[in-house]
Amino acid sequence: MTWTFSTSLDEFQGRAGAFLAARPAENTVLLTIAHRLAESGLTVFGEPPVFGWWRAEEGGPVAGAFLQTPPFDPRLSFMPPAAAAELALELAAAGPEFTTVTGVGGEVEAVRAFAGAWAAATGSVQSVRADERLYRLGELTDPPRPPAGRHRLAGPADRELAIRWYEEFLVEAKVELPGVPRAVDERIAIGGLHLWEVEGRPVALAGSSPIIVGMSRIGPVYTPVESRGRGYGTAVTAATSAHLLARGATEVLLYTDLANPTSNSIYQQIGYLPVEDSLEVDFHRG
Repeated sequence: MTWTFSTSLDEFQGRAGAFLAARPAENTVLLTIAHRLAESGLTVFGEPPVFGWWRAEEGGPVAGAFLQTPPFDPRLSFMPPAAAAELALELAAAGPEFTTVTGVGGEVEAVRAFAGAWAAATGSVQSVRADERLYRLGELTDPPRPPAGRHRLAGPADRELAIRWYEEFLVEAKVELPGVPRAVDERIAIGGLHLWEVEGRPVALAGSSPIIVGMSRIGPVYTPVESRGRGYGTAVTAATSAHLLARGATEVLLYTDLANPTSNSIYQQIGYLPVEDSLEVDFHRG
């Protein structure tokens, strides 16, 4: 078994691109991050990224990959747990001169394998930051109690509102995202920011990623506190899903927080089916 590391996005896409594209649902995060790096530059998230791909045997097909955009943690593709454990040992051996690892995210079994090997190699202890479930749209159905209002794409006039709602969402979700204004501008420019409005007033927001190898992922979905409990989040998610299907998406995905049974139930009511569970883990000194 062997890992190859690189700092070249072109080399990563050349070596691991076909592997990632073959399972676009399970590899959705890596596909969208790599796409944004290609579109907006290698420092769009902060420091220059590092990449890696894994083969079960020398010269064999790529069967695992990761990327890291510091200061964010490594994100694992779909891969065997043994490959994730080996990655942890190799990154620990490479040390902070190569990259600093303070956590890891990805499919639950791969993350557990990585975290166990990392803890054994470094003496770190781990804590779960996020416990999520990935859903794939099956057959889209209307919300059970459709609210009043309509869907529309956000435009430049909605920029300040969208920035504020993004920031409120990040605080609630306890997630960091540098450059929120830039992220909002990019979403507006590609038609990837959706609003539900009632009598001309926006009441909920949903983002959608570019369609890559037929896949797009919805998120964030946010309804401000004063407009909750009326079905607006479900409505904007359903409308965004329909919009993506009309634009040619064959895989429409979203993540939910497993600690929130309401969101998991709501998305299943409009046709979303579970794909896999995902973990994000932080490492701390023992």
